[in-house]
Parts: sequence; structure tokens; C-alpha cells
Amino acid sequence: MQQRTLAGLGEVSALTLGGGGLGGVWGPTSRAEAVATVEAAVAAGINLLDLAPGYGRGEAETVVGEAFGGSLPEGVRVTTKCQLGSPPAGDVDAIVRRRLERSLEALRTDRVDLLLLHSNLIPDDYVYPRDSATQDQFATRISLFHDAVVPVFEALREEGLIGAWGITGVGLPATVIEALGSARPPAVVQVVANCLDSAGDMRRYDEPARPRDIIKAAVAAGVGVMGIRAVQAGALTDGFDRDIPEDTLDGRDFQRAAPFRALAAELAMTPALLAHRYALGIDGVATVVLGVKNRSELAECLAAEAAGPLSTELQSRVDQAVGRS
Repeated sequence: MQQRTLAGLGEVSALTLGGGGLGGVWGPTSRAEAVATVEAAVAAGINLLDLAPGYGRGEAETVVGEAFGGSLPEGVRVTTKCQLGSPPAGDVDAIVRRRLERSLEALRTDRVDLLLLHSNLIPDDYVYPRDSATQDQFATRISLFHDAVVPVFEALREEGLIGAWGITGVGLPATVIEALGSARPPAVVQVVANCLDSAGDMRRYDEPARPRDIIKAAVAAGVGVMGIRAVQAGALTDGFDRDIPEDTLDGRDFQRAAPFRALAAELAMTPALLAHRYALGIDGVATVVLGVKNRSELAECLAAEAAGPLSTELQSRVDQAVGRS
């Protein structure tokens, strides 16, 4: 497995095992199969596990805790996340600590290598065009981030409960870029990394998602980039593993990707393999987070890493197929 430098964490595998599949977010799996998938991933050289309590209501973290009995193999690191929203500033410390404690308990460990803010970053006065009534549950206002969240994360780092902290870069692009260029930037940011440049149904705003601009800003600021959504929630595969209406953003992305699937067939690749090879070649992305839920899907991703990033010519053909300039 190729090793790459992820600023803030050092050398990590080109592939990261994500917890979404382990927690059943991307279709059903069993506890036994999820545990076996974690073990197979580590045996194949994957040394970063990206988890969150929201992946199956703690299931992904429980799977990893069960797989290794709270004693991760040497060199293997683990992340978790905190979905905070915008509570009163005085409540941030207690909320973050309580949720981190639950994650540590599920993982059977006393620290994580990386804690990510799992909320959308937004300007203080921003109102979402959709879901505005509940936006304080999933979006963190930028002043709260600077004044309350960062100090708590820094305190946790100094206490040794976390090794570093980061953000998920799926909020308002300009606000995410502002956070990356701030006086106290995150060590790591997770950014959409697929040929559609799409976050699908995660994007609640009307503005363009601008993931490539976020990646460039992160690199310029010395912030490590973890690429997420390589197959865009299944839109860049042969078909979804769950019911997705055609009129959703994910459903529309699947329709938009029809020429991509045709190109994959022409190249004698599965769409998922082609999508992961594409993501591995996006400039600035240190590691690509996998959403696999079983060993069969993992094997396909391992094959993509072994084959390596696409050539410039093939990358251009993919871009043309999906309408990227």
C-alpha cells in the first residue's frame, strides 16, 4: 500500500477505511462481515480508520472496538467526529467531551488520533434555503467555531485525548476556506473528491460546492486533505445499494454519470474501480476514504490502489464524460 503524507498526521496509507459502510450507511451488512472487513483492510496495509458515532448510531466504532479489543495494531490510527451544530457557546465544551467519551468507550480506547468537527461551517447570518428550521442541529456558525469549538479542541489535544483535530469541508465553501486560512487552522480537512465534484444530498445550499478550491486552499495552508465520496454515495457505481429517488441530488448524479459508466465498460473496469483511481489522482488529496461495507467491495478498492491513479489522458476522458471543463 502506497504511503502518503497527510499534514497533521504524518505518513498514512493512500486508502483510509471509512466507517459509513461499517455502520450500514451505504446498505446493509452484518457485524461479523464488518469486523472481517476491518481486519482485512488492516492486513492489506490500510493504517487509518475514519469513524463517527453517527455511522450506525455507534456501530462503526463498536465494530472497530470489537475487531481489535481496544488495542489497535501498531501504526494503525483512528479518527472520530462530533456533530455539534450551533448550541450556546457555554455548552460546547460539555457536549464535545460527552460525545468524545462515548466514542472512546465504543472504541475501547483512551484517545483518538484525530477528532473532526462533523458540522457544516456557515457565516453567522446565513439561512439555508432548505432545512433552515433545523440548521442549528447540523451547521456551526463561524464565530462559534473560532470562539468556542477551536479552544475546546485545542484543550483536548493538550490533554492527550486527541492527537489532532480537523473539520469536514462540506459547509459553505467560502466559510470553509476562511477556516482553513485562519490563525488557528485545522490539521486536516475532509473534502469531496470525485469526478462530479459533487457532495450530492449533503449539499443543502445553492452555491457551487467548489471542492477543488477547498483542496487548493488546504494545501496552501498546510492542512492535510482526506478525500471523501469517491463514488459519490453510489452515483459512480453500477447502482445504489439502497432506495434513492431519481429527483434527489444523489439520484440526479447517478443519471449524470451514465457516460461515466459507459466509459468504464469501454475500459473494462467497474465504475467503482474507475472512480477510486480517479480520486487517488486528484492533486492535493493525501488519502481517499472508502465507504465499503464488506470484503468484496474492499477488494475492488484495493485493486484500484494497486493499479494506481489514472493517466492524464484517462483522467481527461473521465472529465469529458461527466462534463467537467
